[in-house]
Parts: sequence; structure tokens; C-alpha cells
Amino acid sequence: MEDDSSNTTAWWRSAVIYQIYPRSFCDANQDGIGDLSGIVEKLGYVAALGVDIVWISPFYVSPMKDFGYDVADHQDVDPMFGQTDDFMALVEKAKKLGLKVMVDMVLSHTSDQHLWFRESRSSKDNAKADWYIWADPQPDGSPPNNWLSIFGGSAWEWDTHRRQFYLHNFLSAQPDLNFHNPAVVEAVLEIVEFWLRLGVAGIRLDTVNWYFHDQKLRDNPPNQGALLKYAPASSNYVMQDHIYNKSRPEVLPFLEKLRGLLDRYSAVSLGELTAKRAVEMTADYTEVDKRLHMVYTFGLLTETFSAAHFKQTIREVESQLGSGWVCWAFSNHDVVRVVSRWRREEVSMTQQAKFLLALLLSLRGAVCLYQGEELGLTETEIAFEDVQDPYGIRLWPEFKGRDGCRTPMPWQMAAHNGGFSAAKPWLPVPLAHLARSVDVQLLDEASVLNFCRFLLQWRKSLPAVMFGAIRLLEVADPLLAFERSYEGQTVLAIFNLGEEASEFDCSEYGAGGAFSAENHLRPFELSGFTYGYNGAILTLPGLSVFFAEVVV
Repeated sequence: MEDDSSNTTAWWRSAVIYQIYPRSFCDANQDGIGDLSGIVEKLGYVAALGVDIVWISPFYVSPMKDFGYDVADHQDVDPMFGQTDDFMALVEKAKKLGLKVMVDMVLSHTSDQHLWFRESRSSKDNAKADWYIWADPQPDGSPPNNWLSIFGGSAWEWDTHRRQFYLHNFLSAQPDLNFHNPAVVEAVLEIVEFWLRLGVAGIRLDTVNWYFHDQKLRDNPPNQGALLKYAPASSNYVMQDHIYNKSRPEVLPFLEKLRGLLDRYSAVSLGELTAKRAVEMTADYTEVDKRLHMVYTFGLLTETFSAAHFKQTIREVESQLGSGWVCWAFSNHDVVRVVSRWRREEVSMTQQAKFLLALLLSLRGAVCLYQGEELGLTETEIAFEDVQDPYGIRLWPEFKGRDGCRTPMPWQMAAHNGGFSAAKPWLPVPLAHLARSVDVQLLDEASVLNFCRFLLQWRKSLPAVMFGAIRLLEVADPLLAFERSYEGQTVLAIFNLGEEASEFDCSEYGAGGAFSAENHLRPFELSGFTYGYNGAILTLPGLSVFFAEVVV
């Protein structure tokens, strides 16, 4: 497996990663919850998309207080999802299909049911007493400092047995590990190596910048800037600048240890980084050959959909990334589905979904696709009585949680529950999704699914789009234009993010306005998109895209 990070054509640099949320992908044992055998059953579908890696969200033993992100045993499969043999079958089938498997590593915290935590809380002098972050109360009995949980409220929970507080940056059922303890570092590296030995090709690191805390437990200052992009405005979490409870400098040396382990197995890493200085930190976290291979941030997982926002985000990344690398995402299991989040009523949902796929897959870097994004699935409105997400239950109705993007995949329009399960699913299958089911879209040449398949093949045929540099063009909003260039090949990409038609003067494009003849641009035809081009002026309708190879 090629793993030369400084090589611009290293496979992972242009990889398309398909995220599977196991509970909602396919239910093989018909209990209403997706499982590993269900993933095995549908791997052929995933491979046919043309993606490179399958990222599987947590399937480890867990009480499921946060649906698997509260791990009680990092080295075993929760019976809800199957057994270790089922995972091995998944790895083996993926290998036969040319897919690589990436597992989600939740290392910053565990479940409060984990054996480590049970021992740690049993006394102040046991072998694992300082494997978690314990602190005495202030003289008045209040928490040690002002740190807040991203789920709202204090990040400290009182333990009656130890008569101390423990830190939980997430739910109180998710105590944070103490990475300042070398024994903890060795233990989490052993967890990673356990899965590498089983044949995984990569790891996705949940909350990678949360591993270390300030040992002096200093108060966080008030947040003086813009609201955080990765937390709901209704949470008091956004009122602080979280400089002491996460994103500490000690993370970087740990990542270097982790990278050494990954290199021994030729495995890649993808980090989830949530911070105000995300782009700047991405450069540090992905310094070539030293730390993570790539990081995805929340810069394009926001509510803002405008040419200006894309230009600013791309400029920030290109100017600050240095030798590091980024992975782009419009959707995941924590945010509103992109076609609903950036909905434009003036065009069809199908056209919008295609437009967003074309934009995502033409950016410089690796790409994450979230299950159902290739179908153009919309966000689901979940009734309060059906809400499962503790985040949504706590902050309802201002924030309704993350269930709306986690509903089951619709495989067959006419089948019970869309073919996901014969039993009642853990979340309802919305009627609106049935018309966008896989079987319907496979038969429709103009579907989002078939467009996604075509686009992934088209992308792989163009070295400029796979490996090339990116240069933003100076165009007025609502147009976004850039070129991708590699070893003599240049592809021009123009997107109209507005509602009305816009024009681009191709005769002024290039050095000194060099392009004046029609054959200087060789357009690519994309299903569902129209344009007007007379050799000089390009006219693009609202929410349309134009790709062309530059012929010189």
C-alpha cells in the first residue's frame, strides 16, 4: 500500500471516503437496527459507487448513551452489531471488492461502564485512579472550574464514592481519559494496534483535538468572537473560548507517536477537528510525514451557502495548510443533511444534489461522502416522541438533535421500511425517502445516484482533478470559479451559486486574456446541467456547473 505522504499522488490524498452509520445502513438480522452483516450485504453497492474507503462509525461494545461514541470495550463488537467474525468477514469482502476499511476510534473518552472507569472511581489509590480526570470541589462545593460540556451545562460530574468531580466534555456518561498519564497513552495505542492487526487500512479519530486538558484547570475565557460552527447556538457551550479543556499543545507529540504506529502498518488517519482556529490547527495536525495524514473540519458543514463563503474557506485552507492535507465534507452523522441545510427552492432537489456533489468532488483534497448523500436524501423531521439523540432531548425544541440525518437508508421503494428492516426501525423511514430509494434511482439514468457514479469515474479519469493544484479565479458573486492543474492538464470549474443566470467572459480567462477561440475550452457534458457558450461568453443558469478542459 502506497504511503509516501510527500508524494502528491499518494492514494489517500484524493481518496473518496464513504461514511457508514451502522445503525441505519442495513439490518441483516431484522431487529430494527443495522449491523455489520448488513454492511457486508451492501458492500457491492458501495464499491459500485467508485469510492475508495469505507469509514464505519463505532460498532464497539457500548451502553449506547451516545449511540456508540460511549465505548465500554474498544476491542470487541457490540452484540447489537454482531461479532468479531462479522467484522473480519467485512474486511475480507471489502478487500475482494477493492475497498479499504476505516474504523472510528473514540479515544478521548470512554463510557462510564468501561472497566477502566469502574476501577478508577472505586478509590483514590487504585491502579487506574488517575486514568481519568478527577478534581476536588472548590471550598463551596462547586465544580473545579467553569468548563462546559458541549451537550450543555457543566463539564464536571460529582462522584459520591470518590467525593470528587470527573471531567466529561460530552455526556456525563462519557468521562474523559487523562492523556497526561503515560499508561493511558500506551493503552489507547494498543487499542489502535488491535484493529490494525485485524486488517483495517485506516482510522478516523473522533474529537482528535480533545485528548489533553490543562493540568492547572484554568477557567476558559468568554467567547469574544463569532459563534462556534460546530455547536448549536442554543447551548451555553458557545459562550466560552475553549482554550484550556481542549486543543492543548500536548496533542501534537501524541499524534507523532500514533503516526509511528500507523506507518508500521501502512495505515492512514483522518482526524475530526473542532476548534475556532480549525484551519491553522489542521496545518499543525497534518504536517507531512509527522502526524495525521489528513483532517476534516467543520468549515463547510455550516449553514452558510454562498460563493463568498466557499472562496474564503478555500483561500484560508490554501494559504495556511502548508505541507498538511485536508478532507472535505458537506455532510456527516452530526449535521443537517446538506440538501436541506442549503436548500434552494428555485431548482429541483435532484439538480441541487447533483450540483453539490459536483462542487464537493472537484475540490483539492480527499472527500467524505455520508451514506445517502449519493441519493440526495433530505433531513427528516422527527417527532419528539421518536427522538433518540440525547443532544436533541436536552436542547429541544431550539435544537432537535441529530436524528434527522441518521434515519435508515431506503433500499427498495415498495418494500416494508424501504427494505432496511422487516422490524420497526430504531428511527422511522420517512415516506419522502422512498421515492429516492436505491432501486428506483438505479433504473433512472438521470438520478442523483447514477450522476454520483458517473462523477466519481469522471474524477478518476482526470489527473488535474485528482492531484492538481487549485487556483481561484477573480469572479464576482454568485459565481465561484477555479482551475485544477497537474502535469500539463488544466480543468476549469465554474459554479453559479445564485438563483438567476450569470455570465462568465471566457475571453478574459487565462494569462493576458489569451482565450478567444472556441476550441480553447473543451466542455464536459454533465447530466442535468445546461449552459450557453459561444466561444467567449458562458451563460450559466442558477445552481448550475460548467467543467471544461483547457486546450492550449
